[in-house]
Amino acid sequence: MTFLGTGTSQGVPVIACDCAVCRSADARDKRLRSSVLLETEGKVLLIDAGPDFRQQLLRKRVRQLDGILLTHEHKDHVAGLDDVRAFNHITGQPVDVYAEHRVLKALKREFPYVFSETKYPGAPEMTLHAIDEKLFTVAGVAVTPVRLWHYKLPVLGFRIGRVAYITDVNRVDEKEFEKLKQLEVLVVGTVRRGKHISHFSLEEALAFIAKVQPRCAYLTHLSHQFEVHAELQASLPAGVQVAYDGLEVTV
Repeated sequence: MTFLGTGTSQGVPVIACDCAVCRSADARDKRLRSSVLLETEGKVLLIDAGPDFRQQLLRKRVRQLDGILLTHEHKDHVAGLDDVRAFNHITGQPVDVYAEHRVLKALKREFPYVFSETKYPGAPEMTLHAIDEKLFTVAGVAVTPVRLWHYKLPVLGFRIGRVAYITDVNRVDEKEFEKLKQLEVLVVGTVRRGKHISHFSLEEALAFIAKVQPRCAYLTHLSHQFEVHAELQASLPAGVQVAYDGLEVTV
């Protein structure tokens, strides 16, 4: 698993901000919008394709993409989908995109030129796959969706093998914890210390991690409202790491 981006919707640094985190010289404090790349069983899967999609995949030198899983339709998670054109050109095939029916409808609104009956030459090509809370497969890889709540918006996290990726969440229904048993790695989003209307606070994220009890956990979707990376890491309990862009984790 490679963390392609670990920042909030604004990224870090934030435009026109002069705070200590935005001015930090530590590369770990430079955060693109949140996304991860998973390489398993010879397949390459991407979770979320935000506005930094092109930059992230160039930096990682990604040359294969077997499917894109979308957690929800907010722009910081889908705005980069136009750049699947590069894979269309290489493979001659559309890219498979998996999301809930509501999210797929949003993509058709946001990218009408992709799905119009008369396509503009060179437009991206995607094959849309509607998913729900049931187990599904991407290129033969089993994926378990996890129902989450992002304020009042139902969104999805994903479990693949013994790794679970959960971001943009402030509530998880009790029944979903069954899907999170015996994890090696849990990735969970948090935006700041103190209550937030639609995201876990750090305190809530740590309580969630303690309840799930993975072997190790990584924090992502971090804002500039935290301390710099080194200070934040020093404040965390054993087994919890602050993710950063480019971090690679092998399970």
